[in-house]
Amino acid sequence: MARLLIVHHSTTGGTRQMAEAAAAGAVGQGEVAVDLVAAAAAGPADLLAADGYVFATPENLAAVAGMMKDFFDRSYYPVLDRIEGRPYATLVCAGSDGSNAARQIARIATGWRLRAIADPVIVCTHAQTPEAILAPKTIGAADLARCREIGAAMAEGLALGIF
Repeated sequence: MARLLIVHHSTTGGTRQMAEAAAAGAVGQGEVAVDLVAAAAAGPADLLAADGYVFATPENLAAVAGMMKDFFDRSYYPVLDRIEGRPYATLVCAGSDGSNAARQIARIATGWRLRAIADPVIVCTHAQTPEAILAPKTIGAADLARCREIGAAMAEGLALGIF
């Protein structure tokens, strides 16, 4: 059975909602096990056990969240040359842009020689004040549907052996 790993970090709930939507989309798409793991708890063993990945992060200060960066730092060298060719997708929850966090993940994935299966899904919350940035987020139905589609596509591709 193929295994999809969804690694996420979320402080205000927005990215968690996106990751959960991707997981919900992946469930029931053939014979694929879905592991939804917080970045703080994920590591090299999780990457090695999976056949594909969804990386979900907020963009903080124009970068991936620190906890997500910590996951990549702890995992990068232990799995280097051991996961190449596997598919991945990216979800970013951002206040205004999100493109730099997506680029950072793409650079890491390039080093691992992973294959992107879709353009990054970037959801902008338009939070611009300290109060709005720190407030709990609610991701809209249309954006959650985009995240579910990524999860479904990843799982279906893994189940069919396309990836």
